[in-house]
This record gives sequence, C-alpha cells and structure tokens, in this order.
Amino acid sequence: MLKNTVHSPIKFSEVDSLRVVWHGNYVRYFEDGREAFGKEFQLGYLDIYEHGLAVPLIDLQVNFKRVLEYGDTAVIETTFINSPAAKIIFEYKITSAKHGYIACIGRTTQVFMNPVNKELLITMPPFMELWKQKWNLA
Repeated sequence: MLKNTVHSPIKFSEVDSLRVVWHGNYVRYFEDGREAFGKEFQLGYLDIYEHGLAVPLIDLQVNFKRVLEYGDTAVIETTFINSPAAKIIFEYKITSAKHGYIACIGRTTQVFMNPVNKELLITMPPFMELWKQKWNLA
C-alpha cells in the first residue's frame, strides 16, 4: 500500500464559534492529503493533466469521530487503494496531533475524464498502468 502523511496546523479561519473545525473543512483536508500524496508519488493533478485527462470526484464519504480544535494540528494520512477499475480511490485518516485520537476517516473515488468532451474512460489509461507497475501495484 502506498501511503502519505502530512501535518496541517488548524487555522483560526477553519474553526467555528466553538473553536472546533467546521465540518466542511475536513473535505479540504482530504484534498490536502491527495495533493501531498501526488507530490510524493508523482500522481498529482498536473501529472494527470499532462496525459490529457482530469480526475473528477464521483464519491465522497466522511465519518466524523471527534473534533479538532484551534491550536491543534491535523495529521492527514492518505492511502491509495489499488483497484483494477479506471478509478483512483483514496482512504483518509485524520488524527489530532495534540490528543492522538482519530478525528475523521473518509474515502474518495475519482474517475478519469477527457476534459474537452467530458467523456469518462472505462479502461485504465496507459500512463496509470505504468504508474502502478512503477510502484509494484500491477
């Protein structure tokens, strides 16, 4: 399994009047995790765009466990879930650096799309097959 971990200090702009992270920001943390994963494993959005494709999100699952508070740091663990389908699936675990507990878990699914005609690919693009071989996932 390929996994990336990134730390994100909780900003004042991310919390509500109770000083806890507003629920919508967890989706942004997932995005931060995907970007960090992409940089580490050469599967970023620009890497995909170089092959003439986009990867829109088609499924998002978020399961809140505990709150994150202002002054804490979100530890975002992003794991690539290998699939034979023409999809990119990630699972996330966000923990509190201050308290050590799991605050949120989630999962996203993205598909490959031609950004010009908006057609979805039904087979794995060749560059993705090569990427999987590079990381011993094929």
